[in-house]
Amino acid sequence: MINQKCSTLLLKDRRRRRIIKCIYVVGFMDLFGVSMIIPLLSHHVKALGASPTVAGIVGSTYGILQLFSSTIVGSWSDVVGRRYSLLTCLLLSALGYGLLGMSTSIALFVLARIPVGLFKHSLSICRALLSDLVSASERPLVMGHFNAASSVGFILGPVVGGYLTEHEGGFYTSSFTCAAIFIINAGLVWMIPQSETLADRNDTVCRNDTSAGYHEKHFSKSVQNGSHTNSHHPLLTAEMQQESTSPGKHQGGFRWRDVSFLQPVWKQLSSVGSRIHIVASSDMWDLFLVRLLMAIAIMLYYSNFSLAMEERFSLKPKMTGYLISYSSTLGALAGFLVGPVTQLYKNNMPALLLHSTVLTCTLIFLYAAAPNVWQVLLTSTFFAISTTIGRTCITDLELQRGGVQASGTLIGAGQSVTAVGRILAPLLSGLAQEFSPCGPPSLGVVLALAAVALLLIRIPKWDAREMTKAAKLRNSK
Repeated sequence: MINQKCSTLLLKDRRRRRIIKCIYVVGFMDLFGVSMIIPLLSHHVKALGASPTVAGIVGSTYGILQLFSSTIVGSWSDVVGRRYSLLTCLLLSALGYGLLGMSTSIALFVLARIPVGLFKHSLSICRALLSDLVSASERPLVMGHFNAASSVGFILGPVVGGYLTEHEGGFYTSSFTCAAIFIINAGLVWMIPQSETLADRNDTVCRNDTSAGYHEKHFSKSVQNGSHTNSHHPLLTAEMQQESTSPGKHQGGFRWRDVSFLQPVWKQLSSVGSRIHIVASSDMWDLFLVRLLMAIAIMLYYSNFSLAMEERFSLKPKMTGYLISYSSTLGALAGFLVGPVTQLYKNNMPALLLHSTVLTCTLIFLYAAAPNVWQVLLTSTFFAISTTIGRTCITDLELQRGGVQASGTLIGAGQSVTAVGRILAPLLSGLAQEFSPCGPPSLGVVLALAAVALLLIRIPKWDAREMTKAAKLRNSK
């Protein structure tokens, strides 16, 4: 009986691996399409007759909408399921980029940016779906590969977009091509069976035990232990606990179908509101603050990079572009290092986050004080790696502390925090540049040091909390 059950789960595991690869393709095509458009937006809005001030206001529309919609859409994906929410985001984003391809006035341009600003959260939902499909130990590896695939798309997209722009009506061609890419992505997601997107944590336990060759007694014990573990997630509400123990579901295994996509909107909104309230009132302010500080510090590093290279080292824009492309390529490849590095740290994510943050802070300081271009090249090499690992670490820690039951809400909240950084960074960069070309990265060093200090204070408390939780689990067995 056990052998038959584990054989079925192994078959499910192979299907899940195919779904994971499909999500990698969706992530690659998503940023490939978007990066075709991003470099062309400012030129197009100016070509429509907008003044620099109006162009700046129009450009900020997307960021403001993302700030408020990230958490809501992420939480909505927890409520109605990843597949339905991902399809909705992809199709409405395709609509927005299609309207962008028809924008012949400022009003239509702004109208086209609204659905994209509200629903361009496909990458966040993909990350939440990946966290549903894999175990906690596999999550950093899978997230790293997904980030690498997405980054490759972001590197290649501007090349294709620039080529299309050289022809007549190139912007409109790029916009319609991007819309078509999102429709193709929606088709890929549509082909994923709904049953395969419902995460059962007991399946994960069985996969791990089967690969280790455990016998029947240990397998049963592991499933039992897994049920205890899943029932202690900090953000697991009473509603979720009730669903996880309802007829037809395994004890301790939570399936992602809290509210049907077809149920009344008011019920969906009520569930979304309750989840956001739980995350907002949870004791995760320290992680979100670290994310905000590091997001601003990293953005300050890049904010005036081209101008600083010209003023400090008389570097031509062409060479600066090569340096930026080199750093972006390394950042994409660094996604494949996340898995091996987390294994080296034995999945001790707080320690890895602390060390990557210290390294990032050091590299920003070395860049600000660099006496020549070669030191800038050296710092750019390791900066791309440290920031990639740091972003994956903090996302994984948010999911560890909040629980995968609220992964969409947590990832969406993290994106909202990053959006706040995008709003503050240009303002801080402008103020810092009044004093020196090295002002923005110098301010970034201060913010990164604040993040390091916060981690040094809070990590011992995280460790003590985990020890207390482990003791409670042992006593409950």
